[in-house]
Amino acid sequence: MGELTAEAVVDRMVPREPRVSPDGRWVVFVNGPAGYPGERPVSGLWVGPADGSELPRHLAPSAAEDREPRWSPDSSWVYFLSDRAERGKRQLYRVDPDGGEPEELTDRRAGVTGYAPMPDGSVVLVAPEEKAAAADPRVRVVRSPSAVAAGPADAPSMWDTVDPPDRLWLLDPRTRTVHPLGDFGARHVVEAAARPDGHTVAVLTWSVADREPGRFDPGLDLVDPATGARQDLGVPAHEAGSLTWWRDDAGWHLAYLGVTPPGLIGGNAIFDADGHRNLTAGMSVCPIELAASGDGSLLALFAEGLDTTIRRLDPAAGTFTELLLATGSLHDLSAGGGRVAVVGSTATEPDAVHCGPPGGPLTRLGEPPLRGIRWGSQERLSYRAEDGLELDGLLVLPPGRTRADGPFPLVTLVHGGPYDRWADRFQLNWFRCGQWLAAAGLAVFLPNMRGGMGHGHAFAASVAGDVGGAEFTDLLTGIDLLVEAGVADEERLGIGGGSHGGFVAAWAVTQTDRFQAAVVNAGVIDWPLLAATGEHGRFDAALGGRENSPIEYAANIRTPVLILHGEGDTNVPLSQAELLHHALGDRPHEFVVYPRENHSLRERAHQLDCLHRTRAWFSHLLA
Repeated sequence: MGELTAEAVVDRMVPREPRVSPDGRWVVFVNGPAGYPGERPVSGLWVGPADGSELPRHLAPSAAEDREPRWSPDSSWVYFLSDRAERGKRQLYRVDPDGGEPEELTDRRAGVTGYAPMPDGSVVLVAPEEKAAAADPRVRVVRSPSAVAAGPADAPSMWDTVDPPDRLWLLDPRTRTVHPLGDFGARHVVEAAARPDGHTVAVLTWSVADREPGRFDPGLDLVDPATGARQDLGVPAHEAGSLTWWRDDAGWHLAYLGVTPPGLIGGNAIFDADGHRNLTAGMSVCPIELAASGDGSLLALFAEGLDTTIRRLDPAAGTFTELLLATGSLHDLSAGGGRVAVVGSTATEPDAVHCGPPGGPLTRLGEPPLRGIRWGSQERLSYRAEDGLELDGLLVLPPGRTRADGPFPLVTLVHGGPYDRWADRFQLNWFRCGQWLAAAGLAVFLPNMRGGMGHGHAFAASVAGDVGGAEFTDLLTGIDLLVEAGVADEERLGIGGGSHGGFVAAWAVTQTDRFQAAVVNAGVIDWPLLAATGEHGRFDAALGGRENSPIEYAANIRTPVLILHGEGDTNVPLSQAELLHHALGDRPHEFVVYPRENHSLRERAHQLDCLHRTRAWFSHLLA
């Protein structure tokens, strides 16, 4: 058996974005290492038979980032975005799936953000205006709606972002000509989805081109690609996205994902754009993604506890019928030619592309990664909270060990979100690293507390305004059960998390001295400050306030804390980590800032450092 190394974790190839060809014969997907080998990502396209009869092959290799593959409606071309011409600036390309050199279709000064192929061979582009000069990043102008209304009609346009907003365009690949499509004023185009018959394009817009300071009021329109005429569909649900067309006997319909109304915090739902009707009202599970089936029906992935299902909308009944229950996680669903493709993972198998009929069985495309390493056993947990709420989670034990070998030092890792979950998938990346910690002799507890995904809207919405309350009690209940069962050593408990999980870890050590070690990665320390400075202002304010902020109770901390944060984090700014660092003063802690990183570490060297540093921290303090 081989030894698990940090290099094996960050250098392994991770597939994503599989796309089935419309004729159902091929699957193209993106493949790239988990960590950037330099300061920019590198990824490639791979294509293989949908039936798995041959291993996938590298398509149009380069030392750049290739991403977002899409098939032409006739399956003859693979479109994709790439920065192979100029690193950091994506252009649109197409390539014959049988091989050959890719053809560059755009050469835009500001690059291309997104696109959607049309049935007639044209392509809808999402991209900034060519003539718009980039703003000075040191200058930021934010206008309130009242100031805009009161200002002179000929006032120059000002954006509350360092870059101009994206617009909608139509490209003719034969002539390379591009012309504007639709007039959205100062609004920023976020997403476009062409109806399969090519007669209209659904367009999601925001009022501003970035999320700060949380004012990004969404809009949804239909645009006629022939005339540019717009039809306003009204205001969609919060966090709208994943625009997907489907049809029944009555004609074409548009669906999208968004937050279940009326609050800002809660589970996602699937909406019909006509009236913004919730198609998943009352379901005790959570939709993750939408996909057009290729035959006109609507498919969706649902998080269901620790597992994932593929379901199809039954228009007559108005319900989603289960087609396939997959143990663990599925994501990046696509469909075509009677097949679906997904990236799937189980407790014993890392992410891999799978393809097959929507109801299964699904065949893995390619060889399994990371062979020859002995992994820790992963156990599904089910228990009740203090108030009787049903909860679940996972336990990872060191390789070759069983519960009978306990009690073990126990590290509790808390997921982010809070609207996220631990699925019964392979637990190995640079921070969600259950197997990495288990390989050092630590048991790892992965709790799914209230507020997360997979148990319906009410479960997810229950933490609004009360983060650190019942969700923290849920966490302690799970730890207590593991201590009582002889799995966890009460004297050797650690806790860690990233983003919202970082908040929970920081909150935990302000509320109790039970933990002997803590890791806070990009954690929330002051909710009001985050609401004023982060990307999700209104949502952060709805989660917690001053009374929920670890900084208010930082004087109570006795646990050694490792603080990790990206220098350029725009989601949870570095000021949050600096608050905790200064509040701890001379008490035991380390403060690590990763340059050039945003909310998630991407560079290989930084991921390696995080893995080594985190495991060393827990191993030393829980020995």
